[in-house]
Order: sequence, then C-alpha cells, then structure tokens
Amino acid sequence: MAGYIVAHIQITDPTAFEAYRAAVPAIIESFGGRYLVRGGELDMKEGTWAEPRLIVLEFPSTERAREFYDSAAYREILPLRLAASSGTLAIVEGFS
Repeated sequence: MAGYIVAHIQITDPTAFEAYRAAVPAIIESFGGRYLVRGGELDMKEGTWAEPRLIVLEFPSTERAREFYDSAAYREILPLRLAASSGTLAIVEGFS
C-alpha cells in the first residue's frame, strides 16, 4: 500500500530554500517517491490553511517514506529546509 508524506510549509527565506529544492528531488526518487503536489495554487473552500504551500509525496509504502525521511542523504539536506521554512510534515498510509 502506498505511503505519503504531506507537508504544509511557509518558505521564510526563498534564496536559502533553493539549495534544498535543488537537492531533494533526486533523493525522493532514489526511494521510489514522486511528487503528487508541489506547491501549486490553493483554492480554499472551507476553513483556514495554516501554511500557504502544500507538498504531497507518494512512495511505494509508508516504510519507504520513513526510509527516505530517516536516510543519511535526506538528513544531510534537512537543515536547509528547516532554516528556510516553517511548517508541519506527516507520513500517512494510503487507502486501498
């Protein structure tokens, strides 16, 4: 069953965030992941959204999503994202 990483973020330093944005796609792909949503325009219909940017990544399983997040390669670039943005991130199991 697919696993997903869902993140809501606010980029606070666009220039610094570029280094993260350039490095992360190859790491995602190396764990079988792919972007489903990458910061497209939001059209809010109900409620409020805490952060303006939504990212949804799909992996073959939640295990692969966790392996990606916990990997040495991702841990190396994670400080770039944390320093240049704020928000939330969760790993969630898909529905079959």
